[in-house]
Amino acid sequence: MTKVLLSLHVLAAILAIGPVAVAASMFPAVARRGATTEVRVLHRICNVYALVGIAVPLFGFTLANVMHVLGSPWLIASIILTALAAAVLGLLILPAQRTMLTTAEVSPKATARLGMLTGCFNLLWATVTVLMIIRPGSTTGA
Repeated sequence: MTKVLLSLHVLAAILAIGPVAVAASMFPAVARRGATTEVRVLHRICNVYALVGIAVPLFGFTLANVMHVLGSPWLIASIILTALAAAVLGLLILPAQRTMLTTAEVSPKATARLGMLTGCFNLLWATVTVLMIIRPGSTTGA
């Protein structure tokens, strides 16, 4: 059961978080160019895959429960960083994208800020990924 849950967790992370990370990273440059259709598509990708991304922590919590590691410091740190990444996406990136979609002229300052926020989001997920792989202090042997 552990291997199945781990596989589902990793697949969900790749298939849900990957598209958000790429689309959100592309959004500022495409918005600067004024490519309205492409910007709308990128925003839609971010919205849809943000919702699909809810599967990642759901599989993760289930897996952690089965592995009996819910109290591990590396997992707690990963949970906090995942929540922070979700907050950055849901409270900062997606609203900024929506604002740019409704603004006639997108300012370079706004796209730079959005690029920075997206970089923070991606860095948070990269850190979670590293924690999931190295699991400092883990005794699971997996």
